[in-house]
Order: sequence, then structure tokens, then C-alpha cells
Amino acid sequence: MNDKHVKLLVIGAGPGGYVCAIKAAKLGVETLLVEESKPGGTCLNVGCIPSKAIIHAADEFYKTGSYAVENELGISVAQPTIDLEKTRAWKDEIVKRLNSGVEGLLKKAGAQTLYGKARFLDGKTVEVESLDGIVKIHADNIVIATGSTPIEVPSLPFSDYVMSSTDALALGKVPESLAVVGGGYIGLEIGTAFAKLGARVVVIEAADQILPQYDSALIAPVLKRLRKLNIEVMTNASAEGVSDGNLQVRLKDGSSRSLTADKVLVTVGRKPRTDCGIDELSLTMNGTYINIDEKCQTSMRGVYAIGDITGEPMLAHRAMAQGEVVAEIIAGENSVYDKNCIPAVCFTDPEIVTAGLSSQEALAQDIEVSIGHFPLQANGRAMTMERDDGFIRVVARKDNGVVLGIQAVGYQVSELSAAFSLAIEMGARAEDIAATVHAHPTVSEGFQEACMSVLGGGLHI
Repeated sequence: MNDKHVKLLVIGAGPGGYVCAIKAAKLGVETLLVEESKPGGTCLNVGCIPSKAIIHAADEFYKTGSYAVENELGISVAQPTIDLEKTRAWKDEIVKRLNSGVEGLLKKAGAQTLYGKARFLDGKTVEVESLDGIVKIHADNIVIATGSTPIEVPSLPFSDYVMSSTDALALGKVPESLAVVGGGYIGLEIGTAFAKLGARVVVIEAADQILPQYDSALIAPVLKRLRKLNIEVMTNASAEGVSDGNLQVRLKDGSSRSLTADKVLVTVGRKPRTDCGIDELSLTMNGTYINIDEKCQTSMRGVYAIGDITGEPMLAHRAMAQGEVVAEIIAGENSVYDKNCIPAVCFTDPEIVTAGLSSQEALAQDIEVSIGHFPLQANGRAMTMERDDGFIRVVARKDNGVVLGIQAVGYQVSELSAAFSLAIEMGARAEDIAATVHAHPTVSEGFQEACMSVLGGGLHI
């Protein structure tokens, strides 16, 4: 058995872990990163990046198919076909390039990387089962960044027939029919992509609406698009299992329905990954998540936790921000995780972006608000892209106009998320944004117009 001693040990090379390791090493901290499989974690290998690649391919295929029939643009092409094996190979090549990029960044920063499965022996010691044997690591500081895994429904265990999101993104053939259990963002993103690729898709959601965390106004354009794509949506419905090769669904009125599907995709959420002996540490927990303070410190001195293991929001960019903070703290800097705004994006069609507070959340804090709204139907750029469905909404304090929150739904509005979060982080007022010259014609003008609406009225609505 080999023994090592380092100042910082990071367990998990997902977005939070590898950013933490790179940052710490650059700050002169002796850093060792332990990863069980490939750098990049769920996001890079089987989540964010692969799903966006498949979504892009599906969009291009669907768009090309729309030109095979009469259309207003006057474009005419033959009916397209797709080789999903080639698409998957292209997606895998992107992941491979990014894997290599992360490895190169770690090496350049001076961080050591050890591949193997880690297990806590105590709060300062971790045992790693690597290809070269067992390595015992003693660390002054440890960062837990082990991420999360898909939740498996007991009545629908994962198999060749019942898939997780990871399985769905590895398919080499488009199923003729797909049942998606769970109408959250993961299920809708993947389900919509396969519908565009030609699958018959039905979504089963237990709540009374899809995307339960969003208000009905944001969901309405998504629902309209789902109907256009012939995706059936069943709400107030729960999948109870598979019988005779069919998915059995219980409806709100107590009746049941049997659905025939070539594949079933279960996307009911994710759970923290704690299989590295975290129980041995007796940390203070928040339900199934590790409880942390503003420095991402756990209840045990010298042990930090970042990312999905600490709970919602389970977002890669949140984990990255936490990783940077922890690296600075261990390097001796006085840093805290005190982000005023973490934008969230749902890559449905159209996309949904939320940043900061909703009007309901502001009112719950006894803050009087003014709300500005601008429909993309009045935006020239949206019209020229044939995607004027959606809107941008701004929530500002009524007394001084400080922007508290921004919500938007529309084609590729994810690209505005940085502008939204920057405005909130900087404490911008609606008048600041309204007075800023926005390039024309761009969808970003809708942000400016929504802020004008807060102040009493926009120019183009």
C-alpha cells in the first residue's frame, strides 16, 4: 500500500471538483484530485454536454425535415435521414476532446490526478482503490465533490427496456415510441429531442403540470411547442410498472392506462452520491444532502463539500463557483460563497431562463415590486428566425427600480442568462438597463424593452 500526504484532496472530477483542483493548484496549494472514471463528471460525460449535442442534432434534423414540405422561406430539400450511430460518435468525440482539455488544464496548473474509487477511513484519511493498487491518502483538507446519480423508481428498475438519462444519450437507434416518466427538464429535453428525430413520445408527470417549478406563463410556450411536435403530455398521472411489455399508468381519477412503448425513460430526479464512505464521518446532513455553511465547510473541520452533494440547485455552474471559493479559502484567502444570483436554464424548446426572484418570492419577503413584460412577437430578430414564441419578464423593486429577478422563455434565450445574472449581481436598476444601448436587431432588445415596461412603457409594444 502506497501512502501520500497532500494539503488538499478533492474527491470527484466533475465541474466543481476539477475547477477547485485547478484553482487551488494555481494558488500554490499541493492538490490531489481523485476520480473514479473520466474528468468532467456527469455534466461533461453523460449529462449537460452530450444532451446538448443530441438536442442540436435533433434540431437540425427537424429543421431540415421542415424544408422537405412547402414552407414560407421557399427552401426545398429531400426528406432527411439520420444515422444515430454517427451522431453518437460525433457527440462522443466532443466529450473526448473536453475530457482531454480538462486533463491538460489540471496538469498545466500542477494538480495531481489519481484514477480510482475513494473511500473515507476518517476525516483526514481516504483510501483509493486504483489500477496500481491501494493508495492511502492523508490530507489536511478534503473536498467532497462526488455529484449525483439518477433516481431509480422501485417499480421501474433500470434495464434494457427502462432507461436512465445516461442510457438514452447512448442509444444508437431512434426508438419508434418513447415513454418519458417525469416531466421535469431532463425528461422534456431528451423527450423533445427524440420526438424531433421521429419517435412518438408521451410524457407522464405526477404533478398537475410539467416543469412544476415554473409558473404557467413560462410553461405555456413549451406546451404549445410540445403539441406541435405531437408529444402527448399526461399530467396527474403516475407510472406504476411494466406488465406484459406495456407501461402501466395510474390516472388521477383512479383509472389506469396501458401504454405501448419501445423504450421507457425514467427522469424523476437525481440523488446525491454518497458511496465513498461519507457515513463514516457522521457529518451534519440536510436530509440526504451534506449541510454546509457560507464557506462550503461541513460540520467537520477541514472537510468541505460542493456541488450536487450539497443539494439544490443541482447546477454545474453553481458547483464551479463553490469550487473556486473553497480553493481560495484553503489557499488562505478570506472568501465566502455569497452569490446573489445563480441563473438556471431549461433547454426545452423554447428554452426557459430564470435568474433571481420571481414576483411571488419577492412578495413573500414583503417586497413591493413592479413587473415589466415584453413579448417576443414584437421583436424583429425573433420574427426573422421564425421563433417569436415567448417573452422576457423583469421583476424590480417598486421603490427604487432595483432588478430582483428576470424570467424568460424563447428560442435560444439561454444566451441571455449571463446578462440577466450580471444585472442582478451588479444591483442594476431597470433604468440602467433601459438606458443602455442594445444592438439591433437582437433578441436582447427584449430585455431592454421589459425594463422600459417596468418604468411605465416600452417603445415597441
